[in-house]
Amino acid sequence: MRYLFEPGFFSSGPVHVAVTVGAVSALVSAFVGVFTVMRGQSFAGHALTDVATTGGSGAFFFNFSPLLGFLGAGVLGAGAMDLVGVERLRGRDIATGVVLGFATGLAALFLYLDATKNATTGVSQQILFGSIFTLNSSTIPLVVGMSVITLGVLALIYRPLLLSSISPDLAGARGIRVRLVGVLFMLTLAVAVGLSSIAIGSVLSTALLIGPAATALRVTKNLRAALVVAPILGVVATWLGVVLAYDSFYWFPSSQGLPVSFFIVTLIFLGYLVSGLPALRRRTSSPVATAPAREFKGVPV
Repeated sequence: MRYLFEPGFFSSGPVHVAVTVGAVSALVSAFVGVFTVMRGQSFAGHALTDVATTGGSGAFFFNFSPLLGFLGAGVLGAGAMDLVGVERLRGRDIATGVVLGFATGLAALFLYLDATKNATTGVSQQILFGSIFTLNSSTIPLVVGMSVITLGVLALIYRPLLLSSISPDLAGARGIRVRLVGVLFMLTLAVAVGLSSIAIGSVLSTALLIGPAATALRVTKNLRAALVVAPILGVVATWLGVVLAYDSFYWFPSSQGLPVSFFIVTLIFLGYLVSGLPALRRRTSSPVATAPAREFKGVPV
């Protein structure tokens, strides 16, 4: 155990905060991420990371909590996407692209102003790639409170969200207010992106949102199982990332550790790759895969 946990790990206040905030953020991101992948809204999740960058950098410039900036900008961005994209699915993608471009421009402006105002690039690093060990313990109640509200909304709309994700037309025929369900889900997506941004940075928050969910949907056979597996994968990757980042301070003579976000994203990526190995093995060993190509009217198929 002492080779895995370096001295002072369990008694460190910043580690306690990092473990708590990281776990809560991973849980919310995983639950929301499963529906995000099912609904094909990964692009919207990515766009909200740029919106979160705008909020976080703006929060630093105006001297208020980055978490509030991440969450507030995410909610406004989600509302804007739904407002512009009145027509489904094509309108949704167009709206996402419009909001993404506008948010990226604002983020660039605020990051420039932050750098010139503080004469340092540390702020940009913290916003884009996270700095979970620097979070204050006062952040925990807000993170937990927003997480409880988000999961409560997700539980409330679970059935209509599931049906509208599978078939919006059928959901509408059954009297479900598909537009309202979509708006509520976009708000939960915005909060999930905001929480993961405070943990691993706005640029990398998509990994915590999409990675565990996509892996869980790959290795399970139904939605309920995926909703169990995805949070476990997210929390395990986050906690291992915290441990490895803490240990990395002892790896080099300069005592300069590696960022938590690097380890978390790497673990999530490796988990996704490993989850695809059984399917790859089945395809390569299948008789269809090894049979010579057939021709249909002179065209290889």
